[in-house]
Amino acid sequence: MFERHHESLLPRPKFILRVIKFACISLGIIIFSLVLGMLGYWQFEHMSWIDAFLNSAMLMGGMGQVNILHTDAGKTFAGIYALYCGFILLISVGIFMTPIFHRLLHHFHLENK
Repeated sequence: MFERHHESLLPRPKFILRVIKFACISLGIIIFSLVLGMLGYWQFEHMSWIDAFLNSAMLMGGMGQVNILHTDAGKTFAGIYALYCGFILLISVGIFMTPIFHRLLHHFHLENK
């Protein structure tokens, strides 16, 4: 998938396409997680779709709950979803930054030859 240490740097247009590809993968994970949170709030707390979106987006953004939760199932879901969102943040940033870090390390490795 990535060029090896003995190969030259990927040309800039191809590198930009690679970054866009990884950004789309990262965005897809974020959108999937947002929809998952919306479904959870809709199912367990019987929120409207817009309230479920707001609560999911606020948790994913690190701001926390907006609405007061009334059911034990909803509270349990919100806690698990908050932990899940923390992992998703790390995973999606890691996926997005992978081609950038690779190019940077590859560039420094080429200068050492």
